[in-house]
Amino acid sequence: MESTLAFQEELWEERVDGQIVAMSPRPSPNHNRVAFNIARIFANYLDGRTCEAIADGTDLYLDEENHFIPDMMVVCDPEQVGGDGVHGAPDLVVEVLSPTTAKHDRGRKKDAYERNGVREYWLVEPVSKMVEQYVLQEGQLRLHEVYAVHPEVMLAKMTEQERLAVKKEFRCSLYEDLSIRLEDIFRRVL
Repeated sequence: MESTLAFQEELWEERVDGQIVAMSPRPSPNHNRVAFNIARIFANYLDGRTCEAIADGTDLYLDEENHFIPDMMVVCDPEQVGGDGVHGAPDLVVEVLSPTTAKHDRGRKKDAYERNGVREYWLVEPVSKMVEQYVLQEGQLRLHEVYAVHPEVMLAKMTEQERLAVKKEFRCSLYEDLSIRLEDIFRRVL
């Protein structure tokens, strides 16, 4: 039977605590924009350095029971990067949330990243334009801060002092000289 589709949808899957978990076959344009924007920020910053930004679609073999496909990761040990993917804990992992993966990203995957020593973990929500930044402290990924783009309607209702307190940029704990602007992460996100 001939298909009118230009291609067959490939189902991606991850292994979370030894169990196969299906991922969304095709992320939304906003999901892709956010992941690309973050990868571009880190790729530009890390150009010429040992650490490397690795974009979506690369397999991560965290350990025997956990094989993921993060939306973006930073790896500082070149020995971890092989022809088939990354082996071992990246220094930074970014997951862009979608309705089908959010539960795993917030729960079992976060726990696996923590157990394996990922130093920083971001959960990014494209719809609400929010970034949750977790930093490894004493062996636990603890919520460091939540950053959000505030709509103009909300900003208009704030006092001047409240508007001045709104954070529009932040720093990755790995790089004190890298200032990351929320507007750059959510550029062109509808």
